[in-house]
Amino acid sequence: MFRGLFVTGTDTGVGKTVVSAALALRFQGVSYWKPVQTGIEQDDDAAEVHRLAGCPVAHGIGLPRPVSPHLAARWSGVTISVEDLRPPDVNACIVEGAGGVLVPLNDSQLMADLMYSLDLPVVVVARTSLGTINHTLLTLEALRSRSLCVAGVVMVGESNVDNRAAIEHYGQTRVLSEMPWFQPLESARLAAWAAEELDPSGVLAEWLE
Repeated sequence: MFRGLFVTGTDTGVGKTVVSAALALRFQGVSYWKPVQTGIEQDDDAAEVHRLAGCPVAHGIGLPRPVSPHLAARWSGVTISVEDLRPPDVNACIVEGAGGVLVPLNDSQLMADLMYSLDLPVVVVARTSLGTINHTLLTLEALRSRSLCVAGVVMVGESNVDNRAAIEHYGQTRVLSEMPWFQPLESARLAAWAAEELDPSGVLAEWLE
């Protein structure tokens, strides 16, 4: 049985990669897989997770243009198919999506279709700032409408207790943690934070350990 978590976000650039690395630091022994990476020439998320967490990483489809996967693939003469995105042969894995839940992969499949195929609980990464309540609730609704299990939400940015409370109340979900933006972003600082602050109740352990 393939065990793990799927990390998605309410938007691009919300902190999915750093949260993925933090999860790999929090739960030692897991691997990391990025099925589709666009803009690979500017940002290599798998390399960044390896730098921060030191965990094994598996590379998926890497595309040069920093645009939606369906466009990046089309412009590169590549076809992305959910059926061809096979997870690595590992015991437990952190899977990071590209963009959000409804990002297109091709003319007929969305990131949500890959998530459904893998059948992993989903961690939603969201901002803490203004607008996050709507974005996060929309993401949760999209996941649940497809019968996907929501493991919880990690909020990234300056702590906002009101937004956190609203997401937990209206989204009927748990906020696993609020993660600050680390400057500089170093492995030791992230590891220390993850050990103390990320999922302190250990609810994610059943899917990773």
